[in-house]
Amino acid sequence: MILGVGIDLVEVGRIERSLARFGDRFLRRILAPAEAAYCRSLPWPATHVAVRFAAKEAISKAFGTGIGRSLGWQDMEIRREPSGQPTVVLHGPGRKLLDQRGGRVVHVSLSHTAHHATAIAVLEGEGGGGD
Repeated sequence: MILGVGIDLVEVGRIERSLARFGDRFLRRILAPAEAAYCRSLPWPATHVAVRFAAKEAISKAFGTGIGRSLGWQDMEIRREPSGQPTVVLHGPGRKLLDQRGGRVVHVSLSHTAHHATAIAVLEGEGGGGD
């Protein structure tokens, strides 16, 4: 059963400007250490940071919470399987929110160009979770 769907679109230039202005402080705020290391290892880190930013926004929309008190940046992690498939790992409050909603898994799909990054998230579960 689909419990929620979210989508987000980010301008890569906006992320580039944030990285230039705030550097590692920005990365530590929105990415898990493994995510930041992965992005830094690539030729155009801002593109990969942007798509993870979009993914986390899309996940928060699928939950219906947005980024804030119920679900923070560090409560979600985007991992890359050896096949290249992105997967979502929820930590702490993110995992608790998934359980409360009766969710089983969050699916995510990512895409980017030199100028834009987009992501869609689908919250799948049995439902029946309470508030």
